Amino acid sequence: MTAKQLLQRLQTGGHTFLDCRFMDFPGRWQHATYPTASLSAGKLERGFGFDGSLLQHWRAINEGDMLLVPDPRTARADPFAAHPTLSVICDLKDPVTRKTYSRDPRSIARRAEAHLRDSGVADTAYFAPEMEFYVFDSVHFDQRMNGAAWGVESAEGIWGSGSPGDGHRIRPREGAFPLPPQATLHDLRSEITTLLAGMGIATSCHHHEAATGGQVEIDLQHEGLLEMADKMLFVKQTARRAALAAGRTVTFMPRPLFGENGSGMHTHFSLWKDDRPLFAGNRYAGLSQTGLHAMGGLLRHSAALMAFTNPTTNSYKRLTPGNEAPVFKMYASLNREASIRVPRYGTDPAATRLELRCPDCTANPYLALAALTMAAIDGIVNQIDPGDPVDVPPQDNHGLVPLPATLGAALIALKHDHDFLTAGGVFPRDLIHHWIRYKRETEIQPLRQRPHPHEFSMYFDA
Repeated sequence: MTAKQLLQRLQTGGHTFLDCRFMDFPGRWQHATYPTASLSAGKLERGFGFDGSLLQHWRAINEGDMLLVPDPRTARADPFAAHPTLSVICDLKDPVTRKTYSRDPRSIARRAEAHLRDSGVADTAYFAPEMEFYVFDSVHFDQRMNGAAWGVESAEGIWGSGSPGDGHRIRPREGAFPLPPQATLHDLRSEITTLLAGMGIATSCHHHEAATGGQVEIDLQHEGLLEMADKMLFVKQTARRAALAAGRTVTFMPRPLFGENGSGMHTHFSLWKDDRPLFAGNRYAGLSQTGLHAMGGLLRHSAALMAFTNPTTNSYKRLTPGNEAPVFKMYASLNREASIRVPRYGTDPAATRLELRCPDCTANPYLALAALTMAAIDGIVNQIDPGDPVDVPPQDNHGLVPLPATLGAALIALKHDHDFLTAGGVFPRDLIHHWIRYKRETEIQPLRQRPHPHEFSMYFDA
């Protein structure tokens, strides 16, 4: 679709507004809205000026001018807008040079796809994430100098408000696949997937997840890197808006409940070339040597990758022993404790893939999917051996290499291991260094300095 065709769609579709969305540096969608009557094909091609210095950690006040340039291929009708609105994802460019802004996460996904093709390794990286999240009935949280509090409620949770109910509650860690009346979110999940289908976003399944209190999962059908990253943002926004319309609220925090399973984003990944799957072969679990080498790259760089695939302090509250989440650097076929699993649901070569089990939905999808692709390329180009599978973990986990247990540890790994990301100019070193500094200063340090409510129960009388 061209800018002219985008304008025609706006006019013939009766859309009153064009909503221009873009990803900021930390990983949240931002937007600005323009009346259709004020638009022209030329304006859509040139882009819209805005002040990038208004966004934290983006641009200095003396270099704030930036352009939002719509990508017409991403246009989708907004099902929630009160006035007919067409949403479109934008690229960020410098208004003088017209060059792409180096810290625009979407530009990095574009460069990763280009680098994949230029490398000769493959021409397409396919991803299919399983997006897990919690749907609560209500939430409150507060952080002050002299106190802190949070709380959530769910009609499904056996720990609910305690008010009389129908007795159909889900016990902790027994939430996988229950029918109503225990499960109360079937209609909401169906509503979300129906809205997504109307926007051209295909899902393969939705179901309740293992935890009590409203944990659900929506699985997406596979798509190329940039297209999938775009779609993941529409999924998160649609889930939030649909839940609010139903009187509920969604969180993609990996671990919002103590003592319960966290929410991950198991990500299915494969590389293709000339319409041929490169990971299918006759080696371990039906993998090819190329597939094994890709896995070798992903495992070698797994600690650094987690700075992008698990980018919050809360991410590592999910990645703890006993929570059905990976804590060691290992691969396997049937063993779901592995950080990388090779699914064995059939013999179709086209279905041969790697399941990356560390990521969660707080990841900036452009950065996370690009980083995973770069690690796989590095593994294939340098023929990195993934070692032996761990189908049965050894007693006492002897010999297993632990994954980072904190965001700080993942950032240290990224600091010392990022050459694979900068290959081909895909990830600017400036972005990597700024990401590390941003995470340390705005997330890790503030949390480290605050008293924790549980510390009062442990130490008040010390």
